[in-house]
Amino acid sequence: MKSLRVPFINQLDNLDIQDVSGIMETEAVRISIDTVNWKEFPYKPVTVADIARGKNDLYLHYFVRGLSLKALAVRDGEYVHTDSCVEFFMRREDEPGYTNFEFNCRGICYANRSVMNRNERIPLTDREYTKIRRFCTVQGDAFPEISGLYAWDVTVAIPFELMGLDGEKLPEKIFGNFYKCADETANPHYLSWNPIPLPAPSFHCPDYFGEIYL
Repeated sequence: MKSLRVPFINQLDNLDIQDVSGIMETEAVRISIDTVNWKEFPYKPVTVADIARGKNDLYLHYFVRGLSLKALAVRDGEYVHTDSCVEFFMRREDEPGYTNFEFNCRGICYANRSVMNRNERIPLTDREYTKIRRFCTVQGDAFPEISGLYAWDVTVAIPFELMGLDGEKLPEKIFGNFYKCADETANPHYLSWNPIPLPAPSFHCPDYFGEIYL
């Protein structure tokens, strides 16, 4: 099982979200999302994530470089895993369920809380979605897949409260995994930070989450 320690960066809370990545470039912890879990999907775009926290939010900055780009989802709550997508799944140490946050390259978010398993989910409300601050280098309207080689960034600030955590009394650790996917594209792929040794693709596997120390 992999583990990481999330650094506290006080000035993040005072920055506009589009200025966060510059600070995180040198002060956040960086991981590679590079585990190819299923041999039938060997394509591996370059994907890294910088991770840090403020007093109330977890900050994630993803950088991706790979073939093609797609962003068909137009509003929060729509599926984004079929687009060019990055994801963060987490669970608290004292609960069996987990929460998934998924973002396409335009920052459109799909998120759910799982009560016990992936079939028992509670979606975020519209108001909760608005609490997730985002900045993306891919701008403009939704678009179908376009071919070529592209580099793009997604930066998000996810409030701890949306994870069921109190920013003033954070636990020593939570469990989680970081993903890169693009299911319905010319080069489908399923990459993770912590390996998922299963015979069929599924990111909804909290048994294979890594340790995230807060």
